Amino acid sequence: MKNFTLALSLFLALGIYNTVMAQEEGEEIIEMTKAERKEWKKKAKALSKNPAELKRIMDENEDLSSTVNSLDTKNKSLMSQVEDKNAKISDLQDDMAKLRSDLSAAKSRASTAAAESAKNTKSNRSMKGVVFKVQIGAFRNKDLSKYFDNNENFGGENDGDGTQKITLGQFKDYWEADTFKKYLREMGVKDAWIVPYKDGTRVPIKDVLEGVISSEG
Repeated sequence: MKNFTLALSLFLALGIYNTVMAQEEGEEIIEMTKAERKEWKKKAKALSKNPAELKRIMDENEDLSSTVNSLDTKNKSLMSQVEDKNAKISDLQDDMAKLRSDLSAAKSRASTAAAESAKNTKSNRSMKGVVFKVQIGAFRNKDLSKYFDNNENFGGENDGDGTQKITLGQFKDYWEADTFKKYLREMGVKDAWIVPYKDGTRVPIKDVLEGVISSEG
């Protein structure tokens, strides 16, 4: 019994020492009222007579401390996983925003291409077979397409680079187109030259010129 009393005294002394150290380190200290101190003195006295119960309490406290530490470690691990997932979600959102922007740009380009194609098709709608026109120039930043619909012999087409090629006249006969070209050059349109179309599609002059020369012969 004397040995246990000595052990308990050492335990209490160690508790006092830890309390003082905690105060020096700035840790929170639980304040006790006079009645609470009296109550805990009774409990400590009772435990001094029951070493088995004291051991059980200390073992249970140690187990709880171990459990708390384990849960704290797991919590930190889960928080780290959450941060990683949030970062991945942010990256996916950025990728989705970029894809939406690219899709919008692609739709805009497709819409522009469709409009240009429809414009060219409309301006060439009266062409059947081989037709010769006289191109008078190719211009950038000059859109004359609004005049095409109301003038059958005035037309043009747009290249992919934004250049608009302007033509005058529609001739089934190559030599008639050639005469018209010469008149235009005499009037100062030095760049006038003949361009052939087959069923509304512009084709190289060599693809139709042989047939024209043969028919003239």
